[in-house]
Amino acid sequence: MLQEQTFDLGAWWNEQSFAGKDLFKLEEDGSVTLSANNNIKERVIATVSAENAETVVKNLVEKFEQVEARVKEVEVEWVAAEDKHTMSEKIGQLKEYLRTVSALGDFEKFALLVHDWEHTLYRISEENYAGRLKLAELAESLANSTNWKETTQAFKDIADKWKQAGPTDRNKSDKLWSRIEAARGTYNDNKRKHHDEEEKDLLVNLDLKMDLVEQAEAIAASTDWKKTTETFHRLTDEWKTIGHTVNKKNEELWQRFLAAKSTFFDKKREHSEQVREEQERNYTVKAALVEKAEALKESTEWNVTAQAFAALMEEWKKTGRVPKEKGDDLWIQFTAAQEHFFQAKKAHTDEVRSVLENNYNLKADILKRAEQLQHSTRWGETTAEMLQLLEDWKKIGPIPRSYGDKMWEDFNAARKYFFAQKDANREHRKQYAEQQKVVRVEQAKANVGKLEADIKEEEEKLIDFKNGIENITPGKKAAELRSHLEKLIVEGEQKIKRLKEKFEQAKTDIEAQKQEQKDAGSDDAVKNEGE
Repeated sequence: MLQEQTFDLGAWWNEQSFAGKDLFKLEEDGSVTLSANNNIKERVIATVSAENAETVVKNLVEKFEQVEARVKEVEVEWVAAEDKHTMSEKIGQLKEYLRTVSALGDFEKFALLVHDWEHTLYRISEENYAGRLKLAELAESLANSTNWKETTQAFKDIADKWKQAGPTDRNKSDKLWSRIEAARGTYNDNKRKHHDEEEKDLLVNLDLKMDLVEQAEAIAASTDWKKTTETFHRLTDEWKTIGHTVNKKNEELWQRFLAAKSTFFDKKREHSEQVREEQERNYTVKAALVEKAEALKESTEWNVTAQAFAALMEEWKKTGRVPKEKGDDLWIQFTAAQEHFFQAKKAHTDEVRSVLENNYNLKADILKRAEQLQHSTRWGETTAEMLQLLEDWKKIGPIPRSYGDKMWEDFNAARKYFFAQKDANREHRKQYAEQQKVVRVEQAKANVGKLEADIKEEEEKLIDFKNGIENITPGKKAAELRSHLEKLIVEGEQKIKRLKEKFEQAKTDIEAQKQEQKDAGSDDAVKNEGE
């Protein structure tokens, strides 16, 4: 958002670039003004501030694309139109549109184009006037003719050529037509004096004008404003091509024709006023919608506010048109508030999406590490790391819903696989340890038996040594033999003592192993019961 306290509106305006920018200027109060020249009237297009400048200018430049499209549409019709004067009303409407529309672009180009068209229409109108002038002069030259048949046809030809002649200025045309009517009146007056067919012509004109009056009265109550307006113009033109009828009927018919015409156009004016009042009421409704939109544009309750904007748009669509000169500004304000909110919503959504994607990447790294560790046999170290991975996983927030639960399922599968392998390995080691305990008990039992046999053998030797001392034969070596036997007896007693200590220790070990097996069996029973 633009910051008013640091934003230089003038410098910002100098940096803007769009077609026709040299036609516009930025006033000190923020007004963007279209400068006047030969074809353009100076007017304020919009008022900008630091907060809305970029949005307003962007929308007004985009609005000019609609202006270009409308001009192009009229230009295509202009090129295709054989009778250029049929484009007069549309060119007038386009000129008024260009005079009032709020947009930023090369207005001078289109103003010149409209000026060229108007000049062409003026030239055509003048050419048409010259043609009609010749018809009026021709009619005046025939006013005193006594060649009744040819001159009557000539006046009819003049009327036909008048119909075929393109339109020109109505006042000037009416004056020329009055001259023709005057000439034809003079001729008819002369003809009435000199020709028996005068009464017949008057009755024909009477029938023609009565038919026009009846047509006018039949459509006086119509509400098809555009079509009926065109029909009244046509009937009026046809009336002008019909000569005089019986004097006492001519004025009566003309007054009936004018009354029907006035009835329709009075109703049309009343309808236009009602439309104007309705549009003013619609303006009040839409202005309130703009205020609501402005109040919502800073909201961060994204879903609720998006729904609220949708509801405002529906209400906007249901509300009818507003005065043309006010509609564009209202729409620009309404859409600017809406765009401001939805741009902020999009930025928030992008930020959330970025966080979710980052969470996904972090969890993807954890999953990858878990899948690397699931085959590890470094049980203690890997168990600690697996537990830490789970803790890290829990600390990471959610991931995009589009990925579903597969990542968690894969991660959990890797963990379960590792711990299943770990349990299997522990069970294997436990069974091996149990087998080794049995082997050690058996070995200890065998060792006890062997020690018992060794003790018995040593005790028997000790008895023999003692008996040997008692039965020593006196002689030279008796003392040496006694000393040797005494030494053997001491060694034997020491050995027996050591063997007995080992024997007692071996029996103690056997009992301890038996108790260990018993305790292990109890622990397994408790574990199995708990499982």
